[in-house]
Amino acid sequence: MRNIIYYDANDATKFDLERFEKSLNKYAKVGKNDIEKALKTVDNFDNLHVSRLIELGTALIEKCGSEENAKKYFEDHDEYFGSKFERLRRITGYLVGTLERWNDGKKAEEKARVKHSVNSAIDDGARARLLEEQALSHNVAYAG
Repeated sequence: MRNIIYYDANDATKFDLERFEKSLNKYAKVGKNDIEKALKTVDNFDNLHVSRLIELGTALIEKCGSEENAKKYFEDHDEYFGSKFERLRRITGYLVGTLERWNDGKKAEEKARVKHSVNSAIDDGARARLLEEQALSHNVAYAG
């Protein structure tokens, strides 16, 4: 692993083991050997998304400290997981966030459409394998 990606590939920065160790040791006494051992699981990647690094840190803090401290570390760094986004809808070629500007015909089309569950089409294990294969093809670690 050489780079950490925060939001997109253009903002990649060099991984700093000392900085990562300091960050973890604010929450629990995590030894350098434990950190290096955990990082071996992602050594074969040129780039690593920061969310994967946070998951490794959370596991290390839980192992060497407490579950409460691990949860606190995760919560302090959750902005990198991109969970805060507006729902987007794609209906007959239009990508929109809300339906308020649609005419009556388009609103009726949206109301009448059949909504399929993602889980019914592919199970979680198959989805995880597919996402991991895509990440590996781009040489980026996937935190699934």
